[in-house]
Amino acid sequence: MAITRLTDIVTVFQNKWVYGDVKFGYEGEVNQDHDTQYPLMLIQPPSSIVPEIYNGREEYEFEINFYNLYSQSAQSVVTLQKRWDNLQDMAYEWLDFVLKNYQDVTVDVYLNDESIEIERVKEVANDRLVQIKLVFTMSAFSKCFRPISIFPTDYSDLVVWLTADSNVTFDIATKRVNAIGDRSGNSNNVAQTTAAKKPLRYGYDGMNDKSYILFDGTNDDLVSGSNLPVTTDFTIFEVSKIDKVSDNVFGWYNAGAAISIGTDSNGYIAATVNDGTTQITANTGVDNKTSNHVSILKKHNKRIDLEYYDAANSITATDNDAGFDNTFNFNTAVFNIGSYNSTNYMEGQFNELIIFNRALTDAEIADVRGYLNLKYKIY
Repeated sequence: MAITRLTDIVTVFQNKWVYGDVKFGYEGEVNQDHDTQYPLMLIQPPSSIVPEIYNGREEYEFEINFYNLYSQSAQSVVTLQKRWDNLQDMAYEWLDFVLKNYQDVTVDVYLNDESIEIERVKEVANDRLVQIKLVFTMSAFSKCFRPISIFPTDYSDLVVWLTADSNVTFDIATKRVNAIGDRSGNSNNVAQTTAAKKPLRYGYDGMNDKSYILFDGTNDDLVSGSNLPVTTDFTIFEVSKIDKVSDNVFGWYNAGAAISIGTDSNGYIAATVNDGTTQITANTGVDNKTSNHVSILKKHNKRIDLEYYDAANSITATDNDAGFDNTFNFNTAVFNIGSYNSTNYMEGQFNELIIFNRALTDAEIADVRGYLNLKYKIY
């Protein structure tokens, strides 16, 4: 059953109104700038209830207002009831197209019985208008309140979970980030004490209008307070938007041994794992600069897999080397967000980092990736 939220429903409403202007807002805003093309449909922000929480339904009570001009000069040739009837015909035609959109059984949205009310109003708002108020209740699948959602904490060996939308300590006035707390429960926090190196935290307007942490590409980064908590095999998920070539969203380095995720000199998202002697590298082969994306680096035995997803691409790249030392442990130094060993500073937006101290199965990776895509609407 498809999850349908208010944004999805309103988008359908707007796309199906083809007769004039459409607006999502309030009655007092109708033609406040005197530039409306009539007929106008106004979708007022609905109220809603969740009547059956275990079935995951949400019932939205919509009031849709339809307006058309009714000037003094028109009164001699057009009757008031005729103008209302024509406006009501357009409203019904629009509603038919909306309901046809949801005939697909995988999208569970329907109009509740005996819920439509119609009111006719004249001379409203900032113009001499006729108005039809259409009030109805639409039922949609929103979220089942049984605990069935998949989160990173549902799988074993989660050692780091850092997000821009929670556990962030920052200065409200300057937006400078002091630290991000670890949601995995392992206290693998990251922080920055030098003011000039602190990235900025924004609470909205990022990917899918989510919170994000902005790195300047010059010297901003966050450093872990303890060593990277992984041993031989691991899985790393990152969600970000990197704006330049040769930038790193994640980095770990110790005497030649390294892990890095970021853009290479071509702008490809690339991942590198080095045991201090032998290096394994995989890249997407596509210029990924400025793309909102999720990438997944899995290291298992002598091989790495790099999965990458954005709105236009779904790419998996692999690399391996028989000479790689699979007994090498990566828990001997701290890690960075926004740089690689205080170099290759990232310019762009950081959203989330999730690290497991093992190679997850394909099914587990798909579940965690699904959680991230549901949250950020990446692809």
